[in-house]
Amino acid sequence: MAESGSSDVNPRLPYKLVLSCPSGLLPSQVSVIFNKSFDRIPHPDVHLENSVAEIWDQRARQNSSLYNGKKFRLPNTIRWITSHLTFMGTNLNPFWEKFLVQSEDETVRCQHTSNPLGNGGIVETSDGKILVLKRSNNVGEFPGHFVFPGGHPEPEEVGIMSYHNLDSGSLRKRVSLEMFDSIIREVVEETGVPTISLSKPVFIGISRRELNVRPTAFFFMKCSLQAKEIEKLYGSAQDGFESTQLCAVSKDELENVAWKMPGCHHGGFALYRQMEDAKQK
Repeated sequence: MAESGSSDVNPRLPYKLVLSCPSGLLPSQVSVIFNKSFDRIPHPDVHLENSVAEIWDQRARQNSSLYNGKKFRLPNTIRWITSHLTFMGTNLNPFWEKFLVQSEDETVRCQHTSNPLGNGGIVETSDGKILVLKRSNNVGEFPGHFVFPGGHPEPEEVGIMSYHNLDSGSLRKRVSLEMFDSIIREVVEETGVPTISLSKPVFIGISRRELNVRPTAFFFMKCSLQAKEIEKLYGSAQDGFESTQLCAVSKDELENVAWKMPGCHHGGFALYRQMEDAKQK
């Protein structure tokens, strides 16, 4: 059963569990609410709102490879689409806390932020290890930190090229499937394992890091390969440049590694731990 606002919330922790599904959900059990009424609301402070585009322009001049791609937006459930531009200008803004509204309602609290939904895959090898990556020093967020393989579900993959005609039942179903398809793509591209070696992922929840309120959906899957086999494949991974090291750690070691992760991925470990605890009941 899914639990919203899990009890695993502690002011000292770098994350909040927005949604916990310890039993694991399949694609047929996950749906999205998709409506333009849930779009980001511009901040009433004109100077602060103008900084969104200003920050993007500054970063784009520094890095010509930046692309203003679309992302799925998540205040507390998947509601609409956002962009890389507004993500960098709100969540990654040096004054990101000024975009937040004082409210217990997450939708209201984050109504002025981009909140693009990331994803993370907790992959268990056939010899019982969990895969983690050490991020490259050249990536934009948390260089040098340990993370689970992951990235983002992509609106373009389900044919979303504009903001028009997005509220339909068939589209919502495709978006739901993209949540699962995208994590398989990310794991394959970042670790080098073949798709056929992965089990079907199950959705275990959403973690939001407290630093710039960044949400990430987490999935669990098994790999039929042993850790040593995966380490050899990692050398030819398509997106291997995003990380410098692949580690296969034991479940006991994972708890220590989690403290070296960004808050949202640390929360991913908490979701995995809840799933493992549920198996024992």
